[in-house]
Amino acid sequence: MALPEAVGESDFLRGLPQRCLERVCEQISVRRYDPGATLFEEGSRHDELHIVASGHVRLDMRVPGKGRIPILTAGPGDVLAWSAVIGNQVMTSSATALERVETAAIPGAELRELCGADHELGYHVMRQLAAALSRRLVATRLQLLDLFEGHVPFLPGSDIRGRQLDPEC
Repeated sequence: MALPEAVGESDFLRGLPQRCLERVCEQISVRRYDPGATLFEEGSRHDELHIVASGHVRLDMRVPGKGRIPILTAGPGDVLAWSAVIGNQVMTSSATALERVETAAIPGAELRELCGADHELGYHVMRQLAAALSRRLVATRLQLLDLFEGHVPFLPGSDIRGRQLDPEC
């Protein structure tokens, strides 16, 4: 299967050795979503990892008393529903297509089986997944900073007791 350019050049797949890349690509199916379509719902089971090939997807979460809050917009090359890879298919957010979206979907069960049978492939997949999650964590932190801007109950650079904070955190 010829991969869309954004998928083949995604950070997730680009870092895989050729042999591992070929094995993973054998599992890929293309999924297409119209604007407004739901890729998956928070709290539901979903057993496919998605790499966005084209379009943009909004991730949001239910917040008590506030409804659905957008937490991130994912675009070409980004990974969605990563929990399917580790065997926890219960989604922690909902994903909605903001425009026509195409993804490369990889069944989580098959990918887990491949990783278990081929430890080199498993190492590379988990390393790439950890890198993707690290980028997602940074993006989410930045989004939270925007969300809570002006609501910090203590001075910048110190905690509530006036101690200096670690600038790396």
